[in-house]
Amino acid sequence: MHRINNPWRLALAATWLAALAAALASCGGSSGGGTPAPPPPPAQQPPNILFVVMDDVGIDQMASFGYGGADAPPTPHLDAVASAGVKFRNTWSMPECSPGRAAFFTGRYPLRTNMYQALGPNDLANSQLSPFDATVPKLLGQAGYENAMFGKFHLAGPEHNEAGNSTPLQLGWDHFYGWIGGLPGSIDSTAGGAYGAGAQACGFYPHHFAGSCHFADGACENLPLAPLSEDANGLQCLARGGIFVDRHQCGTPLPASARLDFGRENAYYVSPLVVIDQGRTEVVPLSDPRARGYRTTIETDAAIRWIRSRPAGTPWMATVSYSAAHTPWQHAPRQLSPQTSPRLSGNVLDCASPVAGRLIQNQMTEALDSEFGRLLVETGLATRAADGSLAYDPQAGNTVIVIVGDNGSLGFAVKPPFSLSLAKGTSYQTGVWVPLIVAGPRVAAPGRAVEHMVNTVDLFQFFGELAGIDVHQAVPRTVDSVGLLPYLNALGQASLRSINFTQSGVNIQANGARNGPCVMSRTSSQAGSCTQIPTSKSVCEDNAGVWWGPGHTDPSVIDPGGAGHAQCWEVNRAIAAAGAAPGSVLVLPERTLAMRDERYKLVRNTTLNHDPATGGSREDVATEFYEIDQAPGRPRLEDPASNDLLRAPLSTGQQAAYAALTARLNELLTSEPDCPGDGNRDGVVDAQDLSHWQRIARDWGLSSVYDFFFDGRTDAADRQVIEQHMGAVCPKSHGVY
Repeated sequence: MHRINNPWRLALAATWLAALAAALASCGGSSGGGTPAPPPPPAQQPPNILFVVMDDVGIDQMASFGYGGADAPPTPHLDAVASAGVKFRNTWSMPECSPGRAAFFTGRYPLRTNMYQALGPNDLANSQLSPFDATVPKLLGQAGYENAMFGKFHLAGPEHNEAGNSTPLQLGWDHFYGWIGGLPGSIDSTAGGAYGAGAQACGFYPHHFAGSCHFADGACENLPLAPLSEDANGLQCLARGGIFVDRHQCGTPLPASARLDFGRENAYYVSPLVVIDQGRTEVVPLSDPRARGYRTTIETDAAIRWIRSRPAGTPWMATVSYSAAHTPWQHAPRQLSPQTSPRLSGNVLDCASPVAGRLIQNQMTEALDSEFGRLLVETGLATRAADGSLAYDPQAGNTVIVIVGDNGSLGFAVKPPFSLSLAKGTSYQTGVWVPLIVAGPRVAAPGRAVEHMVNTVDLFQFFGELAGIDVHQAVPRTVDSVGLLPYLNALGQASLRSINFTQSGVNIQANGARNGPCVMSRTSSQAGSCTQIPTSKSVCEDNAGVWWGPGHTDPSVIDPGGAGHAQCWEVNRAIAAAGAAPGSVLVLPERTLAMRDERYKLVRNTTLNHDPATGGSREDVATEFYEIDQAPGRPRLEDPASNDLLRAPLSTGQQAAYAALTARLNELLTSEPDCPGDGNRDGVVDAQDLSHWQRIARDWGLSSVYDFFFDGRTDAADRQVIEQHMGAVCPKSHGVY
């Protein structure tokens, strides 16, 4: 194991907390001025908060919200909490996971954090959450909360960040147990080295044979033939942290082809765990039993241990940030998915098939639901009824439960009538419309739905409301949140939003680089599409794509130069130069955003396409305009080919709505003025900025929020920017609601 202790990070956190404490006491709002009266003391201890994040689970997956039909995954435990709380049926997140999560924890849109897409290993610190950001745990810490996160982080680091694996500590969490980079690794088709490369597409031996289960400490256990009603021995062994060898007995020589390797990642079963506790960071090796086992279970177990150990009288917030049901799709243990697993048998055991993947994704979501139910029962937040169902009484304790999806569903998994081609990664409804459930003692008239527009940035303000903190007064920068608590307190609460907004684009990489091109669904008769959302070759391939970037290995790649392509438009240039059938791929937008009011939605997509006339690229901007709703069963969804209202003359009312949304969108996009030299984003370029630069340049020297040239270095050139603007007061930003 590897332990890291970073005193400077603790000092930085203490500096930030001291600044926030002063802001809580004296700040007059995000634009400054005034001294509000201190709030009255709370009548009782503020509630504990259990915040559950589901990965790639859009609203189309949730039968309890009126969607998914017979194709929706079984979620009886989530449904039980939803029926005892409030379902927010008109909630938008961001199109991808990292900016969606940044929205929860900072209450700020991507245009303010520079985090526009899922973080990858090449993204600079400028597109990661800053150590100076006001995060939920920093905020709630001022109200005496202890804060922990379990599971997927994916907000900062470990690459291009001075804090590395300690970024949760730097951003305010007291305890962390999970995965910093967030995404599960690729499926290990050697199943731990026991088989040849490519032999086991699901990461384990899937057939029902007896064999031996080997563990990293040298132990070995013979496993008899498993009944067909149970998981294959290969999966049972893997779930226990072992490596399975079929038709082998412990104590006898291994087959010549078997080279057991406990240092290989294997999607949801072997992952690089990081544990942060009491200011110390431990990087757990893959051979450690703690890093081996089913991720969803590991995440749940860690949360249960921490919650059960909380002292009485101290409020806590536990974020259980599940990795499921993100790709790579890999089978969950059968006992966690009793309804879906019987459908995954025989020839369906094909983790490389998108068709099978839809079922596996359902299985993983059902397993998440099962472990969520166990989490509630084992922490005393619920009990089991006589029939085994979840018995949840929101008034029985002082814990508010919040459940949300981080973005829409991945295209392959989308349930009808939602659009497979306009899903995660886009600003269309299927890509950003997520389930949001709130339950607990603060909910009046549980069992109802709220149809008003909500954005996931509003959760930041809601967490502050629960702790008795006015975030717009407490945070010395623009917060895009509006409240949620009024919806819980009053049945007839009018909408607090006049608009909703979502946005994605490209993160900042050194010297203007981008993620490489990933081509999806291109065959001998189908052109396919190209996206630059996947952060690496392995992520592209985990999502059934073909990597055309540097290091490509697929024989279908057309690359005369041999170095790979940098962007999707270059793929089409290569296809055109080679005269290859079936022709150009559809290049997906590089940037996408949307704004809506109660009835209409404006979508703006920006795409870099190949320009045959020049041989280079051209930027195409497409604006679309839709009438939408959230009707249960068959909502009115966008389709650029059929119901874009701009395809015909607009009515007078439509023209007015289009003009209003366009004006509000342009206002929002210009609401965060640049401020050169203000690395800590406190609104002024001053001696603090110079002091921060000096320490970072001396102790680190690489990517940081003081790298103003985005070259991956914090050096003398950046100091000149600070000195040139010393004393400058930044133009004030403002929210648009």
